[in-house]
Amino acid sequence: MTKFFQNPTWQAFKQHKRGLWSLRILLVLFALALLAPLWSNDKPLWVRYQGANYFPIVQNHHETVFGGDFDTPADYHDPLIRRNITSKGNTAVYPPNPYAANTINEFDTRPDPAMPSENHILGTDDRGRDILARLVYGFRDSLLFALALTFVTTVIGVSAGAVQGYFGGRVDLIMQRFLEIWGGLPELYLLIILSSFFNPGLLALLVLLSLFGWMSLSDYVRAEFLKNRQADYVAAAKSMGVSDGRIMWRHILPNSLTPVLTFLPFRISGAVLALTSLDFLGLGVPASQASLGELLAQGKENLDAWWIGLSAVGVLTLMLLLLVMIGEGARQAFDVRVRN
Repeated sequence: MTKFFQNPTWQAFKQHKRGLWSLRILLVLFALALLAPLWSNDKPLWVRYQGANYFPIVQNHHETVFGGDFDTPADYHDPLIRRNITSKGNTAVYPPNPYAANTINEFDTRPDPAMPSENHILGTDDRGRDILARLVYGFRDSLLFALALTFVTTVIGVSAGAVQGYFGGRVDLIMQRFLEIWGGLPELYLLIILSSFFNPGLLALLVLLSLFGWMSLSDYVRAEFLKNRQADYVAAAKSMGVSDGRIMWRHILPNSLTPVLTFLPFRISGAVLALTSLDFLGLGVPASQASLGELLAQGKENLDAWWIGLSAVGVLTLMLLLLVMIGEGARQAFDVRVRN
């Protein structure tokens, strides 16, 4: 770890103040989003009722446990349940924001969508769900999806580009023709057609978007391998009998990762936009799952409920701005002219 922070590339990145602070802010926001069940949930963190301890956040309890009438999962927004678990001798610890992504407070008397208030800091959507909770869980899922998609497409793109650039000749020619044909396919139409065969979800979208997202990166890696395979250290390794695979992954690849690492933040932002666009068009995750694109679609359909669209646009803009600033810092860090 100490070697990493002493690395010249990291030291160069630290000189880019916007990129460094953007990375810090994004990491803090991402950590808060990952911990969202602890501070934005419709279940108490801990309940002490009639001398017994309960942890509803990790285990479901029927409302009869807390003095309710029905043998169904407890609704902790029910005034009866809330009164019972906070009455004399009983204690309950609620999260700061007592709503999950799909929580609908059946006991709220205001019509939906409701404006921001003490109960809902950012208001509710047209189904009565808390906007703040939807934003937090949507931010978390979008960033996790973007990281997963970036990882998968990077592995595929680097592998394809490395094989093309190292072997060249007929291998490179055949793969280039395949890339031209594959890249000429109408991606959006194929996504619409293929999405009709799969149940909507993040995993299905990850597979579908991975089919096309690797091609742009493979071109950069191919160019780097075509250049570096002529280096003296490669000729020396071949003369010593080192295998092609070892030369590719142990010798050439580390010297060809500059464009890969430089473009990573921009690829993450592109993945976020892709998921948001598909959700906005209704081709992404189910409506029950928190999504920034679904909130944008709600904002378009409910122009009088300005808080819906404004909140979604604000979070999406902040996320993309931070990623772009990090990308600028990474580009400067890997620029040899700046480091020298």
